[in-house]
Amino acid sequence: MSDYTDLDKKQDVHILHSMGYAQELERRMSSFSNFAVSFSIICILSGGINSLAQATAGAGGAAIGVGWPVGCFISLVFAVAMAQISSAYPTAGGLYHWGSILGNRFTGWLTAWFNLLGLVTVLGAINVGTYYFFMGSFGTTYLGLTDTTTVRIVFLVVITGAQALVNHMGIGLTAKLTDFSGYLIFATSIALAVVCLLAAPSYEFGRLFTFANYSGEVGGNVWPSTSGTWVFLLGLLLPIYTITGYDASAHTSEETVKAAESVPRGMVASVLWSALFGYIMLCAFVLMLPNMDDAAKQGWNVFFWAMDSQVNPIVKDILYLAILVSQWLCGLATVTSVSRMIFAFSRDGGLPASKALSKVSPQYRTPVAAIWTGSILSVLFVWGSSLVSIGDTPVYTIVVSCTVIFLFFSFAIPITLGLFAWGTSKWDKMGPWNLGEGVFKLFAVLSIIAMILIFILGIQPPNEWALYITVGFLVVTAIVWFGFESRRFKGPPIGADVAKRQAEIAAAEAAVGESGER
Repeated sequence: MSDYTDLDKKQDVHILHSMGYAQELERRMSSFSNFAVSFSIICILSGGINSLAQATAGAGGAAIGVGWPVGCFISLVFAVAMAQISSAYPTAGGLYHWGSILGNRFTGWLTAWFNLLGLVTVLGAINVGTYYFFMGSFGTTYLGLTDTTTVRIVFLVVITGAQALVNHMGIGLTAKLTDFSGYLIFATSIALAVVCLLAAPSYEFGRLFTFANYSGEVGGNVWPSTSGTWVFLLGLLLPIYTITGYDASAHTSEETVKAAESVPRGMVASVLWSALFGYIMLCAFVLMLPNMDDAAKQGWNVFFWAMDSQVNPIVKDILYLAILVSQWLCGLATVTSVSRMIFAFSRDGGLPASKALSKVSPQYRTPVAAIWTGSILSVLFVWGSSLVSIGDTPVYTIVVSCTVIFLFFSFAIPITLGLFAWGTSKWDKMGPWNLGEGVFKLFAVLSIIAMILIFILGIQPPNEWALYITVGFLVVTAIVWFGFESRRFKGPPIGADVAKRQAEIAAAEAAVGESGER
């Protein structure tokens, strides 16, 4: 970061001070690092592989050849709209701050809870996906492990604890690992694509655009029996759920150099590159499949079935190891995102024990309590929800579907507010990454339409209980807000409150050894 001058640093700190916050976290992340943290959380080698059956056991090859680009575009519209806002307000826990300043205390508070619950449970889901990939690749075959709740939770405690420990030790180490993760995902996805193409019995490119209906038993009951059109739409959840987590670029704003420029670029670039490399990798995988009908029958086991039958064992295990490391690094980056959201919400008094959760370690310049709290909560979520089922569907599966909806709601709220706040006193100054009013409003409207589609798809069988959980959460939220928080929660500093905080800002920076704006 030799091009990061003292003037650049003063500008970054000045922007942060102008929003009423101290430079407690350490700016060690380059523009590439900011991109890499989002690219690592998206991780096409995690969601793209672990959720592959949503496509192959749905609409078949067309769910990848046609569905992947469509689903990625849906994610892109959110990223583009959020990038515009992030350039104007580059703070940790950005979504919460945007929801407050573009709306009011309540919309900020609601955005924070949607985003926080989504991040904690998605961290659990990512690491559960890593567990099942480990079991399918090495755990059962080489170690003779059996999938039990105890084995699953012990595995999660170990890998989540390691992710938290790395985050605890400073953003410098975390950034180096997520930088490495970025290169590893690029290299492994291309290597997997090449191996798949070399192992393909033939190149039937037409299967990438051939629509099928494998819902019900012919698709291993991944989706209940439904129409061909509907099963294609449900298959869009593969790219939509995979291409998420790009809000991490915003959450690490206060640790990124030239944040007003780097954050929006990192957000959009992470989506575009993930979409491209994911498409190449998954199309190659579809071409490798011996037979689409047989692949659909495998249900959730389709990836391992195809690799076992088509790929050399040694090459296969090397790829498995690279994928497993990438998935662990995906969880590592997610811990970073979760902890910064907890930290940001807590420094404005939004959570119980806020004083402790917002404290930054002077030694490591990281929010230590927030890191370990988010990590522990994610493991507890997996443990508790794994013990209960509704019918034949584990509560864990339903809640994960619901909380991904929560994440997109947390994206949609500030975007919708920005649609109406543009040019008003709430948002009269744009950042250096500026699309212009017309383009932003177009993407904002597309985001609202996309949110409606995601919500409708996310509450379909076998996850229809996600609707009741979402409605229940909204009811509880209303009770808590009007009963308690509306009188207690002040929200982020706005207007005159920013000036009043300057003495607190200086004290907070002195406590962690930050020279601040000079």
